[in-house]
Amino acid sequence: MPSGFPLPMFSHFVTMKHWLAFEVFASYISFVKGYSLVREYSGQSFFDLWDFYGAYDNTTQGNVIWVNESYATSQRLAYVDSQGNAIIKVDNTTDVPMGQNRNAVRITTQDTYDVGSLWIIDLSHIPFGCSVWPAFWSFGPNWPENGEIDIIEGINLMPNNQISVHSTPGCTHNGSEYQLGTSGTTTDCSEPSGCTVMETSPNSYGSGFAAAGGGVWATQFDVSGIFIWFWSRLNVPASIHQVDSASMDVTQWGIPHASYFSNTCNITQYFSAQNLVLDITLCGDWAGVGTSYNASCGNSGPTGLCYQDCVVGPGSPRYDNAYFNISYVRAYTSALPSATPMTSITITPTTSTNLTMATTSSTTSYGGQFTQSSDNNWWGPIVMLLIAAPIAVIGSWPLMLKKWHHRSTPPV
Repeated sequence: MPSGFPLPMFSHFVTMKHWLAFEVFASYISFVKGYSLVREYSGQSFFDLWDFYGAYDNTTQGNVIWVNESYATSQRLAYVDSQGNAIIKVDNTTDVPMGQNRNAVRITTQDTYDVGSLWIIDLSHIPFGCSVWPAFWSFGPNWPENGEIDIIEGINLMPNNQISVHSTPGCTHNGSEYQLGTSGTTTDCSEPSGCTVMETSPNSYGSGFAAAGGGVWATQFDVSGIFIWFWSRLNVPASIHQVDSASMDVTQWGIPHASYFSNTCNITQYFSAQNLVLDITLCGDWAGVGTSYNASCGNSGPTGLCYQDCVVGPGSPRYDNAYFNISYVRAYTSALPSATPMTSITITPTTSTNLTMATTSSTTSYGGQFTQSSDNNWWGPIVMLLIAAPIAVIGSWPLMLKKWHHRSTPPV
């Protein structure tokens, strides 16, 4: 160091250099962790941007007909109640004869949400009861190759919610690392059961969930992994309760209840943009078979068989609790893409680019079937690089001087 150089001032400068660099990059990290609202399903318009299935359950072999929108509306199987909450239910008024199935509802969002999304659902009631199998889940356009995320799922009289991820071979779950839930027996997410995590917090399903006033689930669909949180009504974070719901910061939520890290499952490889789904089926290849049914419902009728003892016959009181009561579903994104409604199953690529002073975003719509959005916000990183680079260079010049002085000194 040159003689006469003010060492205290230099030390202070180096300290300031590290502090400023930390502040710059901490601000950037905080920025990318933020999410902005792109869609809210709530109130009288809740059902406007969902498609009704309108066919038999041909996915889980359940004993239901997922009815179309007009029938669901006329029979009040899907409606908005006087409190502004969406109700989705199983038909509990019809006496179903042997050989026929009971009416229920499955709806799918017209929008798809890509990696970089956050989904929040607030409910006060989840369907439960013998034979009942509800789910709030997501899937890619080419199911099951594009992945599936089961956020809320349970059967019969299970006391706790079960979370799971399904994929093609190659995606695995690394166990109970950094999660509150309990992992299932398989780590291979391509197995029929998927990679399951059983919720351990109380009141996540069934009558306990309803008695506690319901709760909230949040799902972060990110390149770093898939992370799912659950809060019973009294524990919902203030950030979710806030009146201004246009932005969300997940860094305040603590340890997720289920964590699927990208180091064992490459999210962008095994998952594409996802549709959200709400459905209720009956019996089927989980709720209605073997030990799954007999564990809590084997004595619920004379035959010990799910279809005969539950689906057939009068709907009440057996299916009086087989309904969703939903305050809202919200979709956020960290990249600010524009959600594109599903208008056609014909895949015709079109590209549009929108420019602003500080942000460029490109959205590719494939015939409205699904979207791929990117937000090329280069200004933030560029500005931070322009600030941080000179600081780093100036702060490291003593090391450079030391190397130069060492090289210019002849060997002794």
